[in-house]
Amino acid sequence: MDSLYDIAVIGGGVNGCGIARDAAGRGAKILLLEKGDLASGTSSASTKLIHGGLRYLEHYEFALVREALSERERLWAIAPHIISPMRFVLPHVQGLRPRWLLRLGLFLYDHLGGRKRLPPTQSIDLRRHPAGMPLKPGFGPAFVYSDGWVDDARLVVLNARDAADRGATVLTHASVESLERSDGIWLIRSGDKVHRARAVVNAAGPSVLDLLGRAGQKTDRRMRLVCGSHIVVPRLFDHHYAYFFQIPDGRIFFAIPYQVDFTLIGTTDRDHEGPLSGIHASAEEIAYLCEAANAYFARAITPSDVVWTYSGVRPLIDDGTGKPEAATRGYSFELDCDAQGNAPLLSIFGGKITTYRHLAKDAVERLKPYVPSLTGNDWTATEPLPGGDFPIDAIDALQDALAREYPFLDRATVQRIAGAYGTRARLWLGAARNMAGLGPHFGGGLTGAEVDYLVAQEWATCAQDILWRRTKLGLRFDARQTEQLETYMGEML
Repeated sequence: MDSLYDIAVIGGGVNGCGIARDAAGRGAKILLLEKGDLASGTSSASTKLIHGGLRYLEHYEFALVREALSERERLWAIAPHIISPMRFVLPHVQGLRPRWLLRLGLFLYDHLGGRKRLPPTQSIDLRRHPAGMPLKPGFGPAFVYSDGWVDDARLVVLNARDAADRGATVLTHASVESLERSDGIWLIRSGDKVHRARAVVNAAGPSVLDLLGRAGQKTDRRMRLVCGSHIVVPRLFDHHYAYFFQIPDGRIFFAIPYQVDFTLIGTTDRDHEGPLSGIHASAEEIAYLCEAANAYFARAITPSDVVWTYSGVRPLIDDGTGKPEAATRGYSFELDCDAQGNAPLLSIFGGKITTYRHLAKDAVERLKPYVPSLTGNDWTATEPLPGGDFPIDAIDALQDALAREYPFLDRATVQRIAGAYGTRARLWLGAARNMAGLGPHFGGGLTGAEVDYLVAQEWATCAQDILWRRTKLGLRFDARQTEQLETYMGEML
């Protein structure tokens, strides 16, 4: 049997990795188990936003919006390499939400969450503003407000990396078959191993109820699984603004600058039933998003223009809401112990990427009475994630420094590397003085040195892990390049 852990966290999404990081930083011996790759489910299928959720105000979710808004600048400060501020353009459309209602919502949005660094909302005229240029004629009054962009999968991986740096054991491709209490501790069966832990955190996301069943636990909680899909098309505009668009059916969607040369459009909301593997965008969803975009952009797109799609299932608390887009994005906990008050099982229901750190803090606080090794209070609000140990507004300075130190790298590659690894880029760039010094070049600036680092330090095991989660270079790789990368990694592993 394995050694005894203080806490076993099951689920390598943003909530699970955030909890593992927080608890490891408070002195607990942590085991993190993930059945696939880190962030391979819901956490890498988001709209890539750190945001309060402007549309949640319509559903009177003021507490949730306030919590999320208060987290935006905290997260930006601890991860300025993978999180950046973004300005969103919200056009007023006749016949949809009235202008006064939009302005009232944005006033609340500006003042609910203690905004300090992000610029406030302003009114613009799209007939004279750069953001109006790519749009169809006829749009005039609009608002510009602030939120943030995030590399969601890297946020997950960096939380896991920091947890490991603080002593946590992180095991990927480690599916949990069963859990049982025995003499006041948990026995967790994963493959041919049995792990032991004083406490378990069920952070399995869409599989939270299934994991409870494998633990022999019953609950009255109900989850609503909602599938959201996104499409990526060649860039529809050249400026740095993003768009928040309304649709006549009452829903909204975003159009966001993505990976320099592309535009990300999403998301859909549809109730999901059935298995959680093989989730993909349907032809109807792709057509729906294209049609929605065509109502605003002068350049029409069709499904044939879509270069990539991705989909994920969001585990939402079933609050009885009729439409899936109206279901709460809040979260709650359920704590269960044995008859002697030992072997706690803490299950996480719901949540969204922006509130993951706050959720993790709350989860660890709930476990403190049962795990004596957990000491201290909230520390993650100010401690940088790996590579984020530089001033909040100094990403350009970091890029300039890396460009000087490694002049053989083109500017696009420098920007990508700085935005993924921050100050830790130097760990694998090392003393290289030319591209040859970084090993084989697979394309898109990806080299052997970077791949070696991702395998050794970030749990990558195949090309998909690297191309679609760790780097997003899958948009630029062809089949031959992907095969070469797979071959290289196969030889490594």
